[in-house]
Amino acid sequence: MYFLIQANVYLDPDHYRIFDALEELNIDYEVINIPPTAEKIDFKTDRKDVFVYGSVTIARLGRQHSDWNPGSFYGGNHLYEVYSRYYGENLLNHTISVHRISETLSWKKNEVKFIKPYSEAKIFTGKVFTEAEWNDFIFESLENPSNRITENSLVQVSEAKRTVKEARLWIVGGQIIDGGYYKFNDNAPFEENVSEDGWAFAREMIQVFNLEEAFVMDICFTDEGWKIVEINCINSSGFYPNTNVKSVIKALNIYFSQ
Repeated sequence: MYFLIQANVYLDPDHYRIFDALEELNIDYEVINIPPTAEKIDFKTDRKDVFVYGSVTIARLGRQHSDWNPGSFYGGNHLYEVYSRYYGENLLNHTISVHRISETLSWKKNEVKFIKPYSEAKIFTGKVFTEAEWNDFIFESLENPSNRITENSLVQVSEAKRTVKEARLWIVGGQIIDGGYYKFNDNAPFEENVSEDGWAFAREMIQVFNLEEAFVMDICFTDEGWKIVEINCINSSGFYPNTNVKSVIKALNIYFSQ
């Protein structure tokens, strides 16, 4: 398989590790720069077995190349409105409302909300906001012409819920290839490896709905047990320090070269 890698991914400090993995595995690849405002991937190849990796921009633009296999998985089943029908109450934020970012939200006294992008993944990082923090964020975002946030950008809003620990799992061909914690909250004890009940929960969810041939699932442990935080497009999902990048790339190469 041929990997087309975006070079200018500034927000992921572990992005460079994909190059080490590709070199060690002796897999063909090309590196390109793509500006955030690009409308197409300025790259030509006779190869059809192309996999794109980088930011949301290359993942989104990769969908234009229907002749590339696997190309990009961006959109489709990754939309909350699709996968929520299958995962239901197994989602951390099962009940949501969708709004234009410029709409005025209703807040109770001292309330916090979890707010994230709805359809335009990663135009900002979803997190818990107070009313003042959210209003400041909107003002600064709409005043900044360099980002992709507009008055019509959609966000999903839900009740802020407490998580104990959170992990990212890389899934290829219905199998969990790698997984590791990226966040421990409060006084949760450190664990080097994702607990077996977390793996079991994820495998069960894959049986319920194997969303794509390759995707990333973030899961968390809560007072109500394990939940899915969100589903991410594998073409634009960032690595964490504990990600076995070589195993992920090897699995992608083997599965899509068959």
